[in-house]
Amino acid sequence: MNPSRLALAATALLATTALAACGSSADGAKASADGGKAEVVLRVPDPGNNGFLALGKKDGSLDRALATVHAKVSWTGSAGPFAPAAQALSADQLDVAQGSITSAVAALAQKPGFKLFAQTAPDGVGEGILVKNDSPIKSVQDLVGRKVAVSQGGTSEYLLLKALEKNGIPADKVERVYLRADQTSGVFNSGQVDAWATWNTFSTPSIANSGAHFLANGKEVGSDNYAVWAVRNGFVDKHPEVVRAFYDYLRENGLKEKADPAAYLNVFTDSGPTAVTPAEKDVAIGVVRQGSAAGAIGEADVTRFGTVAAFFADQKVTKQLVDVKPYLIDVDKLGTGAK
Repeated sequence: MNPSRLALAATALLATTALAACGSSADGAKASADGGKAEVVLRVPDPGNNGFLALGKKDGSLDRALATVHAKVSWTGSAGPFAPAAQALSADQLDVAQGSITSAVAALAQKPGFKLFAQTAPDGVGEGILVKNDSPIKSVQDLVGRKVAVSQGGTSEYLLLKALEKNGIPADKVERVYLRADQTSGVFNSGQVDAWATWNTFSTPSIANSGAHFLANGKEVGSDNYAVWAVRNGFVDKHPEVVRAFYDYLRENGLKEKADPAAYLNVFTDSGPTAVTPAEKDVAIGVVRQGSAAGAIGEADVTRFGTVAAFFADQKVTKQLVDVKPYLIDVDKLGTGAK
């Protein structure tokens, strides 16, 4: 999923504790150096070592873009799974975060304090169901009676259930082993599970370094799993022009990254635990080149969001059907006085 999806899984462990340590300062704007209009602080998950947001942090380009609307960025915590980020948004510890529409639907089934303002088309090649290269599992049908690692209520569980539905396999014929995504690699590599449904943060190193491949990818299972950007309700209500400026930066720089993915890898360092290895680079570049940049949420996207929500309700992932429409923002109206 773009820059946050290329971050190594270990960084996700820092997210919740780091976010909790941050005060509610985004709306408490402070005066700019020249005594002009107050400066708004936009709290964004730290992007790590890869992607256009990492480069924006290094070269200051995001701050320059936000300065046009009297705002600046504060890098808060670490990019990781959307579930803790959704909680941080609702708790006024974060202002924007990226996740998947599947994890967003699960979060919207609770008491959300956020809305969605941007989308990126589903990742057809970077997410799916992984098996080891020497696995006897050769088709989705072969998953019957097997153990598949999934993260509950988001991308991972969605991909598995979509694959089973498409192949006419009852969901209870495959054992779902619920694990946190950042804790699954060792379980998968040791053979304690037979397959792993995941996204490109974790599939890229597994394919490059651990002798794994997709049994079925997102495109092959018919995935509607968009990446989405969420914004805290209180922030967009008070500072719509800042959200619009941030969206414009996402759009412009996402297109640049798609055109030259290699330039956005290992932004800060090419060694150590956060570095993408040469083997991982080849996989990551291929995923980004076949991906999309962020865009506004259009009517066709809304329809597909609804399809995901209905699927999760049918599969009992959510207790009832979640109506996503009230939680969507028309980004083209931001900054013009419309909320």
